[in-house]
Amino acid sequence: MVDSTEPRLDLVIDGVELTLLGTAHVSRASAEQVRKLIQTGHYEAVAVELCRSRFNALLDPRSLSQMDLFSVIRQNRVYMVVANLALSAYQQRLADQFGIEPGAEQRMAVRLAKDLDLPVMLIDREIGLTLKRISASLGWWRRYGLFAGLMAAMVSSDEVTEEEVERLKEGDVLETTFAEFAADRRDLYVPLIEERDLYMAAKLRREAARLGVKRILAVVGVGHLKGIAANLERDRTDPAGVVAALEEIPPPSRWPSMIAWAILVLILAGFGYGFATSPGLGFDLLISWVLITGGLSAFGTLLAAGHPLTILSAFLAAPLTTLNPAVGAGMVTGAVELYLRKPNVGDFSRLRADVATWTGWWRNRVSRVLVVFVLSSLGAAIGTYVAGFRMVEQLFRSTT
Repeated sequence: MVDSTEPRLDLVIDGVELTLLGTAHVSRASAEQVRKLIQTGHYEAVAVELCRSRFNALLDPRSLSQMDLFSVIRQNRVYMVVANLALSAYQQRLADQFGIEPGAEQRMAVRLAKDLDLPVMLIDREIGLTLKRISASLGWWRRYGLFAGLMAAMVSSDEVTEEEVERLKEGDVLETTFAEFAADRRDLYVPLIEERDLYMAAKLRREAARLGVKRILAVVGVGHLKGIAANLERDRTDPAGVVAALEEIPPPSRWPSMIAWAILVLILAGFGYGFATSPGLGFDLLISWVLITGGLSAFGTLLAAGHPLTILSAFLAAPLTTLNPAVGAGMVTGAVELYLRKPNVGDFSRLRADVATWTGWWRNRVSRVLVVFVLSSLGAAIGTYVAGFRMVEQLFRSTT
């Protein structure tokens, strides 16, 4: 066997010889070590720390062009797509600053496995599932704070520091991105690291049994090496059950929904009381609601450089969507912007590079649709509370 300069563990699990190679996702030396090991001809299969979506993006950047933006908006998956693009922006900054393309060792492993006709095992959990489980583990305030912090950090014009690069050598882009937020935070560490270690160990066991292979090279980030090995050695439960459990999305907390409906009831009660007291007061309340919610949503759309008709749609839609917690203003504005300014093939092909800068998010038609969705929704949400306080003030004045 080739001597390895990279961290490595050799295990025998259920009669299967497993070589866990700990790699740095920004290291050329790691890619070279992967090449040497695979070319020994010793292995019957190669496992990589990738999920299906990251695998597709890694090997075929054009896969972004297949994204159905209308479905993303309709299914309210915009924030998930924005988070994924922000991660891509972080990778692009690394590539531009250091000439290092993250994931070189994974590309090498996949390419050589295909050249030698070896099966490739994708053992990591879908990034979208991991992000959803992270979100579910946090309170709503912490969740929005984390999202805002990630966006600011990943599209910053500041150069990536040496400390960040060193952390990448110990983990992966996802872990490094969350590093400053995850310090001493069990609610982040569990879905980000601990669960993925258990998940990848279970996938290795399941795929080895399914394919009937006896010698596997698993290429994983060095930060996962000990966790995966420990789970492989102690976990003897059904791997399919472990995988299924770790792919479940915990039900969302009922409190945000209950609060939203409670606010709606209070607002409608305020309108009812206003009209019962005086038609003039009722109309004043209604006009204030329309101007504040519609105005702030339209202002958010303006900041997103939305089309003039999209700005108008924000103003018209927000007063109604804010009275329905199941529908957001962004669903309307995003769809209108997408209809009026349809992205072309060039927008999709430049998307990864464009989102690496603040201005690129506004310049690219794909990302601008997402920005329109986010900022118009934010404006409408702020407008709901401002208009609500304004309503209380008007009702209080009417009784004095």
